[in-house]
Parts: sequence; C-alpha cells; structure tokens
Amino acid sequence: MKGQGILIEQIRKNIDKSLISFLNTVKKDYKLHLVSPLLFKSIREFTLREGKRLRPLLLILTYKGYAPSSKKISRELYNASTCMEFLHNFMLIHDDIIDRSNLRRGKPTMHKILAHTVKTENPDKLGIDLGIIAGDIVYALAIDAFLSINEPAGRKERALKYFIQTAAFTAMGEFIDTVSGVKPVEDVDEKEVFLNYTLKTARYTFDCPMVTGAILAGAKDKEITKISRFGILIGQAFQVQDDIIGIFETEANIGKSILSDLTENKKTLLVTHAFSVLQGRAQKKFLKIFAQKTKTLKDLETVKNIFLKTKSLDYALEAIQTRLSEAQEILNALDMNEEYRSLLEVSLLKLFSHSQKIAALYQSGG
Repeated sequence: MKGQGILIEQIRKNIDKSLISFLNTVKKDYKLHLVSPLLFKSIREFTLREGKRLRPLLLILTYKGYAPSSKKISRELYNASTCMEFLHNFMLIHDDIIDRSNLRRGKPTMHKILAHTVKTENPDKLGIDLGIIAGDIVYALAIDAFLSINEPAGRKERALKYFIQTAAFTAMGEFIDTVSGVKPVEDVDEKEVFLNYTLKTARYTFDCPMVTGAILAGAKDKEITKISRFGILIGQAFQVQDDIIGIFETEANIGKSILSDLTENKKTLLVTHAFSVLQGRAQKKFLKIFAQKTKTLKDLETVKNIFLKTKSLDYALEAIQTRLSEAQEILNALDMNEEYRSLLEVSLLKLFSHSQKIAALYQSGG
C-alpha cells in the first residue's frame, strides 16, 4: 500500500512537470504574453495551483492498465494527460463566472484576476468578459495537449472525439444545473438530479479520463463499455458525497462558505428526497427557505435537521454505497493489468473518506 502511494505521488509529480513544460511550449507557440502579460501569467498561475491532478492520473493509470506491460509511461503520454487538467480548468473558469465566485483553491478566480487588466469604470464586467475568453483559450490548449500523444491515428481520432463530446456533455450538465437553480424545488425530480450528476461531474472527471486512456491503449470495446460504466458510477457517488459535504461539513474543511450550496439553491439528491417525504406545513417551511433570497446559518441548521428527520442523509449515503458496490464489481471484472487496477482502486476509494466520516457522526446520533 505504501509502495502504491509512492508510485501515485511520483506520477502526480511528473504530471506537474509536464504541465510546466507544456506551458513553456504554449508561451513559445502562441505568444500569449505578447498579447497580454497578465493573460499568460494568469493562465499559467491558475493551471499550476496545487491540486490532486486526478483526471490526468486516471488517464495514465487506465492507459497502463491496458497497454502492453513492456510499454513505459512516455513523456508524450504525460504531456497528453494534461489535456484533462486543461479541460478541468476550462470548466472551473466558466463555472466560477456563472456562480460569481471570488475564490478558487484559496486564490482569486480567473475573472477576478482579469478584472485588473486595465483601469475601467466597470471592472467586474471586464473581468467576466475576459474570463470567458481565457476559458476558451484554455479549452483550445486542452486539445493541443491531447495531440501530444503518439498512438495509431485511429485510436487517437476516436479518443479525441470522445474527449470533445465530453466537453459538450459537461456544458449540457452546466445548462441543466443553471436552469435547475432557478426552478422551484417541486419542479426538479431525482431523475433530473442524476442526469446532472452524470453530465456535469461523472462524465468529465471519471468516465472521460479512463475511457480516453483505454481507447489510446487499444482496449477492447467490451472493456471500454465497462470502464465507462465504472466511471459514471464513481462520478455519481462522488457528486452525492460532495452535496452532503456542502451541507454537513465545516467551512474550515471544505474551504468555502458553508452557505454556498444553499445560497445557490442547488437541487441535490438530499433536497429532492426531503421534498418527496415532507408534507403539509413542514413541506411549506422547507420551500420557504429555498424561496428566500438570503440564507442564514440558522436556515442551514434547519435544513440539516430536515435532512436528518426525513432520513434524506441516510438515503444519500445509501445511494453512494450502492454505486460503489456496483463499481467495485465492475473493477474486479476488468481485464487489465493487476498492478494498475489496484492503483485505480486506491486512487478512487480514498475519495470517499468524507462520506464515511459524516455517516459515522450522524448515523451514530452525532
């Protein structure tokens, strides 16, 4: 287990080195710094902020799981894997604009940084306009990074198409999420919630990196179908956990306001389940909180108690466990290199420590 952790950490460090190397190439090829020193500096700083590098890691582990055992992780593969990090950053930049967020990973969001490009009477509008443009540039860099891979043209084209489709599907998820934010609670059901989870989180965070890696390595179609299903299940479970964390964790642990999800009127599995259970005055009280423009810590405590009384927290935790159990069965049945299957398992299962902690606290009467 310790040896696995060391190997995963080494791969992460190599991904970081590849990000730096690719950004140096970007400076040379695109000359963004000549258009605006702040534009290039901001994209570089945003890209290199500390992170788990989960998406490129999953691409590399899956690729190695299906590639011939004699094939080493090449510099080209590391460079290509960074396409997942650039796709992620593209999504974050636009998501932060939609949510009007000020911070990302403890530092100013891209649109907040670019608001200072030049002096203007309306820096907020300038920042948003330039942030959208910066996000578009980062997406273009994602495709450029992908092309670094040295694999047969047929595999490369198929993987690139899947990558581009994922960007479109994620945008559809963002569309659903944005519309759902202004919909009344009673107009959003569990089916719509899971569609959003699949498109906005599962597809690009888990499914796409692993499917892309499998396609590039030459995995059989049956294996690609299995790894896709595995990624969707893990992604849905991860998003349910994220929604639980947004309500039940502390602000210090999540690094953002604990009122964020409530303020944004996020329609989560917790919300749809609670609404389906509540009746009469209790249901009206629940809806009244969501209708308020301003939410308070008292409102958060009220919503927490509602989720506990309606057993919505239990329902959400069970949804996580059901998906993780099916995902484990699929993982066990994959026809891939045992070492890298084990590394995939270690990398993914530790993502669910938060929900285990919350379950232990609240299901024991905490």
